[in-house]
Amino acid sequence: MHVTFINAQNTYDIVFPGSDRDVKCQQCLQIFRQTPKEVQFSIKRERDNLYFETNDKKWFNILFANTGDGLAVDIVLKDRYACDVETVDRTQIRGYLLKPLYAQKLRSGLKPNGDNLYRVHVGRVPEGFINDELEYNILFLSNKNLCQYYTIYDLESYPWDLLDMGMYLDTLTYSPKEVKSSSFKEGFVMRNKTLKFKIPFEKNKSNYSQEDIKPIYDSLRLTDFNIKAINIKAYSSVEGREARNIELQELRANSIVAALQAFQKPTIKTEVTSSENWVEFLNDIKGTKYEGLSSLSKSEVKSRIVGSFSAQLEPILKNHRKAVLELELERKDKYKQDSANVLLTKFNQAIATSKIEEAREIQNSIFEKLKSKETPPSILRKMNIPKQAKFAKIFNKNSAYRYMLNVRQAMIVYNELLELEKLVPKDAEVKYNIVAVKLKLWRFKAIEVDEIKLKNQISVLRNYGIDGSLISRMMVNYHIIKVENLMRARDYINKDKSVAYINNNYKKFTLSNYDYLSLAQFFSYYADTDLSVALLEDKARSIDIDENLLFYYLNLTMVNINLTNDLNYRTIMLNAINMNKTRFCKLFNAIENGGVTFQLLEDDFLRTTYCENCNN
Repeated sequence: MHVTFINAQNTYDIVFPGSDRDVKCQQCLQIFRQTPKEVQFSIKRERDNLYFETNDKKWFNILFANTGDGLAVDIVLKDRYACDVETVDRTQIRGYLLKPLYAQKLRSGLKPNGDNLYRVHVGRVPEGFINDELEYNILFLSNKNLCQYYTIYDLESYPWDLLDMGMYLDTLTYSPKEVKSSSFKEGFVMRNKTLKFKIPFEKNKSNYSQEDIKPIYDSLRLTDFNIKAINIKAYSSVEGREARNIELQELRANSIVAALQAFQKPTIKTEVTSSENWVEFLNDIKGTKYEGLSSLSKSEVKSRIVGSFSAQLEPILKNHRKAVLELELERKDKYKQDSANVLLTKFNQAIATSKIEEAREIQNSIFEKLKSKETPPSILRKMNIPKQAKFAKIFNKNSAYRYMLNVRQAMIVYNELLELEKLVPKDAEVKYNIVAVKLKLWRFKAIEVDEIKLKNQISVLRNYGIDGSLISRMMVNYHIIKVENLMRARDYINKDKSVAYINNNYKKFTLSNYDYLSLAQFFSYYADTDLSVALLEDKARSIDIDENLLFYYLNLTMVNINLTNDLNYRTIMLNAINMNKTRFCKLFNAIENGGVTFQLLEDDFLRTTYCENCNN
């Protein structure tokens, strides 16, 4: 069903201001500008009843204080954006407008609805719309003038933290933080070491033998490790039939897995996904004589890349046929068959007889059992490690590992490491771990910090051989914490100086996916969204970006028409479609069906990509 009555429908007594809007709406707009970010409101539906719901009764009463202050609901149908509609009419009212309600009825009708929630009945869904996919926009009225037309977006949120500084165990080890939505809850997870690399595919070759893969396997130097799991993302170039391309990539990927499995006995867990490499195709034709292909649909591009034209493009296309492999490695463990209790006994015996190398090997085996959750973290407390210089490395590892498993151990671990530092005052790894934990404690106000001394404490790590990129990462975290503190003190001048420092220095070290997320959310919250977009836009066009990070970028940008109308944005959307087409298409569902909002399709550029890829 298509909505054809929008322009002619009843708008009741609502006034639509023109150039005088700022004057007529001054009070209403000021209330919205001053609305605390904690205030939430939306339209909730129960069967055919619609309610305006808010968590702040005081704000509600201020907004609807005068006789002519009110609201109306615009019921918008997804059919408005159907892909067989050539163009979407640009109208001030997008759907079916319900009769407005004004201050007296709104205030008298507002009732409590659960914990700290209030709602008022504002209308009903017409009978003919009951089974349609609907959304509900809000018209906020001041003296009957339309002052705010409000579309509700359901943007997914993500937690964030300081950039991961890692902790020194045998080597610098990072927490395996993943980009998860705020609704995702999980206990501690410690991942194994991972390697990531690419294997190019020859054009017509589908099988990879043990001999083909042996040079790659040998280069990994897996003397102390087995491959525990492989995640392969296989990519084809864009010419030819999509189904055949994906079938060929899966054959190639599975033959690589079989060849790698031949080099070891333990079974390798495998995950294979395949897609066409539109991302790098669009990136690589930019600035070339083929750039005009960027504006064509995928089917139009395929129809062009045939015969001699395909041969001309081959120097570009050949780089797009490849597999991106991520290997999760598991340390070879001669104690693997021993139970945690047996290992604990052996460890304490090795310590008692000063067999330090043996103790370190058993300690690593206990850590592996912690990773696989075969034993609880409490086992670390039962490992008897004397506070002596010769056991400093083992003691440091135990303390650091406890902190990585549970940040709530930070204060205890911090004090342990300070005591350890007295025994080994020149040990770089202990000093680094102390500063890493200290920054975390400062961020959560668990300790008072002399900022100048802490800054010097970070800088002096260079004298003990700590790499400059690690020190730069710590200094960025130092300024992230400063910004939070300066914002609370309303010292905006110095806050801006610290933000500038962060923006000028984060390129000095490698960022993990979680780091990208944390920094992007930091910029969005404490500076401006433009810095977040600048941070992520190149990453968003790379095929090996984390899926959740890519969808966070879409959340950040899809409501900004200035960004979405750039041809580069199509590359980013096709990247998301390649990774998870279902998830991408779901963004355009109604909020009630798990989407951001189908009204994103007001944007012709987004609608074109949606209709090309999601219109089944």
